Amino acid sequence: MAVIPIRVVPDPVLREKSRRVSNIDKSILKLIDDMIETVRAVPGRAGLAAPQIGVLLRVLVIQIPEEEALALINPEIVKKRGERVVMEGCLSIPGYQGKIKRANSVTVKGLSPQGKPVRIKATELLSQALEHEIDHLNGILYVDHLESGDDLYQIDAGDEEESNVSKL
Repeated sequence: MAVIPIRVVPDPVLREKSRRVSNIDKSILKLIDDMIETVRAVPGRAGLAAPQIGVLLRVLVIQIPEEEALALINPEIVKKRGERVVMEGCLSIPGYQGKIKRANSVTVKGLSPQGKPVRIKATELLSQALEHEIDHLNGILYVDHLESGDDLYQIDAGDEEESNVSKL
C-alpha cells in the first residue's frame, strides 16, 4: 500500500467524468488499498475518490472514524431524501470550506471489492461523504453547489474540523 499525492484545483482531471470499472482485478484492488491508506494519512477526512489521485475510474473509499473502511466500485445514487445545509471541505480544495445543501439520506448501489452488488442506505456523515465522493466521479466539486460566493470560507491550515471559520 502507498500514500498517493492528492490532486488539487485547478488540476483538470478533477473536472473529468470517470469511467466505469469493467473488471475488478488486482490493479483495482491495489488502487482501493492505496486509496484507503491515502485517506487514513489525512486526519479528519472521510473519503476519497479515484480522480483525486489522478485515476479516472469510478472507485471511492469512505473512512469514517471508528468504522471499517468502505470501498465502492461503480457507485450510483439511486435515491435522495430531504435536504440539509452542511459545511463541507475537500482534500482537493485545501484551505476552504463551503456551506452547501446535501440530502438528509441517500441510497447508493455499487459493487464491493469482491464484485458483489451492494446497496447502502446512509444518513448523516456517511450520506454526505457518499454524495461528495460520487460528485467527484462525475467531475463535480462541492464548490459547484455553493449558492453564492459568500458561502465559501477560508480556514487556517489544521483547523478544517472547526465550524467557526473565517469568512472570505
